[in-house]
Amino acid sequence: MEAMLIATQGGSCNGMGCCTVTFPVPFRGFRVSIVKNNDTVSEPFRDITVKAFLSFRPYKFSVMDLLSDKINASIVAASSAYLSTVIADEPNCKQAQLDNKTQYACGNSDCMDVKNGGYSCACSGNFDGGNPYLLDDCKQEYNLTPKTNCSRSCGSTHIPFPFGLEPGCFAKRRFQLNCASNRTLIGRPPAKYEVTNISLDEGLLYVNKLSESEDANTNYLSIYYGGSEYFGQQLIYGLEKSDLSEEYGSWSWSVANLTCESAKHDRTYACISTNSECLGVTHGTIYVGYRCKCSSGFEGNPYVQNGCTDIDECSIPNYCNGTCYNFQGSYGCCPQGINFDPVRRQCTSSKRQSVLLGIAVGISSGFGVLLLTLTAIILVKRWRTDTQKKIRRAYFRKNKGLLLEQLISSTESVTHNTRIFSLEELEKATNNFDSTRIIGHGGHGTVYKGILSDQRVVAIKRSKIVEQSEIDQFVNEVAILSQIIHRNVVKLFGCCLESEVPLLVYEFISNGTLHDLLHGNLSAKCLLTWEDRIRIALEAAGALSYLHSSAAMPIFHRDVKSTNILLDDAFTAKVSDFGASRSISIDQTRVVTAVQGTFGYLDPEYYYTGQLTEKSDVYSFGVILVELLTRKKPIFLNHLGEKQNLCHYFLQVLRDKTTTNLVDCQILEEASQSDVDEVTLIAEMCVRPKGEQRPKMKEVELRLQLLRSKISGTYKEEPKRGRKTKQLISSEYKSTYLTIMNKRAENDLVDNPASHVASRCYTMEQEMIYSTEFPR
Repeated sequence: MEAMLIATQGGSCNGMGCCTVTFPVPFRGFRVSIVKNNDTVSEPFRDITVKAFLSFRPYKFSVMDLLSDKINASIVAASSAYLSTVIADEPNCKQAQLDNKTQYACGNSDCMDVKNGGYSCACSGNFDGGNPYLLDDCKQEYNLTPKTNCSRSCGSTHIPFPFGLEPGCFAKRRFQLNCASNRTLIGRPPAKYEVTNISLDEGLLYVNKLSESEDANTNYLSIYYGGSEYFGQQLIYGLEKSDLSEEYGSWSWSVANLTCESAKHDRTYACISTNSECLGVTHGTIYVGYRCKCSSGFEGNPYVQNGCTDIDECSIPNYCNGTCYNFQGSYGCCPQGINFDPVRRQCTSSKRQSVLLGIAVGISSGFGVLLLTLTAIILVKRWRTDTQKKIRRAYFRKNKGLLLEQLISSTESVTHNTRIFSLEELEKATNNFDSTRIIGHGGHGTVYKGILSDQRVVAIKRSKIVEQSEIDQFVNEVAILSQIIHRNVVKLFGCCLESEVPLLVYEFISNGTLHDLLHGNLSAKCLLTWEDRIRIALEAAGALSYLHSSAAMPIFHRDVKSTNILLDDAFTAKVSDFGASRSISIDQTRVVTAVQGTFGYLDPEYYYTGQLTEKSDVYSFGVILVELLTRKKPIFLNHLGEKQNLCHYFLQVLRDKTTTNLVDCQILEEASQSDVDEVTLIAEMCVRPKGEQRPKMKEVELRLQLLRSKISGTYKEEPKRGRKTKQLISSEYKSTYLTIMNKRAENDLVDNPASHVASRCYTMEQEMIYSTEFPR
């Protein structure tokens, strides 16, 4: 219900300052609180001019009503006037519950019969306040932290927490006391008992019963109690049966009706001081709740933080008839000539004390030395760690880490998984770069096998050092690989820049290099069949074609060779090692640069002119095709034991028309002569001395794709009865393509007659297109 404040004169009712409020009908209950502007009232209640009226019908207040005998302070004693609510439509609680359960007012609260008929409601002893006439309004509250400026005495009576006088100074509403005329009273007017002492240690309130004359002459400071008029039953659990008279006695009390075990798990557990404990409170054989007590050897208030303090027994006169030693929670009292052992907390002889002292000194010294040693080790370790961090930061800057960070964060085409690893991660992954983890040596570094913390198996390339140009190549490789997303290009996971040598982290390719499989054991049959070799060549050609024409910026690999073509567990080709690669703008076709590459694969035109073009990669790829055909290394020993260039040897054999002596015998067993001739033609076109005479990688990829289609039979689809043969290539494309290929074949015959023998005057693409014109 909204609060009612004192209204100014001329308000909603006639006369002096007043206010009114109308209750809605019907309603289940209400609570009224009258508040003065000042919290303390020095004059007796009988002289206070604040009055409250409750009317059951419309009533207009007039100043003349103050002279009415019903409310005249000189006739009606303020100390004996209080508002009492009674439900009068039923004679008692039992009848109210039987007759009309829907109109029963008490709900979940306790019902009490009224002496003159009717009933009233009250919150049960388990609850601390609220309106018993509202459903579930009775609340169990506990204030763990009282205000700091609370009055803690009334007259000569000390009032410790959880008791208090002012709002916010007591733990629960039922622990509120009233100070009137320097007397501590319990209960609302008319109060019947004066509190003379509060013992937290015993859990008792010592009270005196007031006489009627004392009650009438008592000036009340302020008091408010909700709930029933049986306040004593809610707080006090029985008058102690002793030899005291009826005029005074001691009352036991508890904090809440909970067991100690349950209370310790409750957020309102009252025993919050250290060195305090929980005790159960009983009334006869009935358990009524728990209270708190300072542990043995401590005294104070267990209901506040750090309220229990150590009792200094040694400061109490005549407490010990010897030498007294105080310690937390207890004390030691030793006879003359006997010393106290603070470790064992008992009295010991001087000799034993000396031995124990020596042992204690020795142990302490040992622990001290050990502590100093550990401290020194920790400091040295920390110094080394800080030094390593500084060195790593310096290497990070030297290796252009800021540039790479900016590149990785700003480039939209960078793959999502590319990141910069810490050196600690990679050292852990490779067992500190153990030599047993080495799986290969690239043109620009050593490759280790590693296992990351997320269990990914990776290949970690440790660059060779030492010139700034090689760091530039490293940055170049990261920049290029971070922009490439292709199934036949090795995937870059990230890099590390905290070591003297930069590190690259790739996906791990399990089956090594194409070079190893071709040239590993020449006496044994190669694991790669003819069809595998064509597929690998096609996949590598597709990757290079993508780099040349489909990447965001054209990329020239510049070091294409069989050792840079890796094979995974399914023998899928992955092009790797982009340390020497160069990216150029779209409008460029060539770039002048320092010659770099591997002898045997190096384009002679690039070697002599320094002009790098996409045809340089085509030449290197042609050498790989010759490797696949011959199973010979780019620089091999001939029958005379002399080193010979494979490419020169290949062209010489073509001129001599003795290709059968060139081709690997395993291929002669597995492949048809036409297939061998087609690959021979493609290889010959790729390794021509002049770049302008070589095909583009896109054309090489297409020719290999058609050859593989023929080998696998994917386009030899038999026509079904009643259906027309499906045309695989459009007539427009077929016409254009045949014109181009025929002209190229004619040029080949003029420029290089040897190619005519290998190609049988027409290409495999032409043969494939011709075959689609006629059903088989």
